[in-house]
This record gives sequence, C-alpha cells and structure tokens, in this order.
Amino acid sequence: MARRSKYSAEAVATGVLWRASAGRRTFKEIAADLNVNPETLRTWVRDADGRPVAGASQDAEAELARLREENARFPRRRRNGSWSGRSCVGQRRISPGR
Repeated sequence: MARRSKYSAEAVATGVLWRASAGRRTFKEIAADLNVNPETLRTWVRDADGRPVAGASQDAEAELARLREENARFPRRRRNGSWSGRSCVGQRRISPGR
C-alpha cells in the first residue's frame, strides 16, 4: 500500500499552478516559496501533465477527442515534402523547372 502524502491536494494544485505561470522562474525558486523539495514539485508537475485541467468541460474533452480522431485520418506531410506512407528512397529527386 502506498504511503499517504504529507502534502494536501490543495498544496499540490498550488505548486502546479505556480509552476505553470512561473515564466522564467526555476523549480528551485518556486519550491523554496512553497517550502517543498524541488524534486517534489517537479514530480507534481510531471504527474499533472497528462491530466485534464480542472474545470474542463465534457464538451471540450469530447471536441478534443473528435479532432484527434479526424486528424488521424489525414495523411501527414514529412519535412522533405513527401507524403507519409510513400517511399522515395533510392529515387532521383525531381526539381521544378527541369
């Protein structure tokens, strides 16, 4: 069984929010303000990265899921201009104007 945290959920949320709005402040500076270890703050932020933002509506989450699904259907362009799924390895490059 995992040990119960000595920090309240409010303290964790405060730390994550301060870090998100910190600008150029470091983990060490923010952790000193909160009286926590910088690695503790870093763990809180890392754990919170994948979670939905508190107060996000179900409609927003559904819209995000729909858009991700829609984007997955379209082929992607690579940096060299070719479409994903097509291979042009070993073929001569044709430049415009020739």
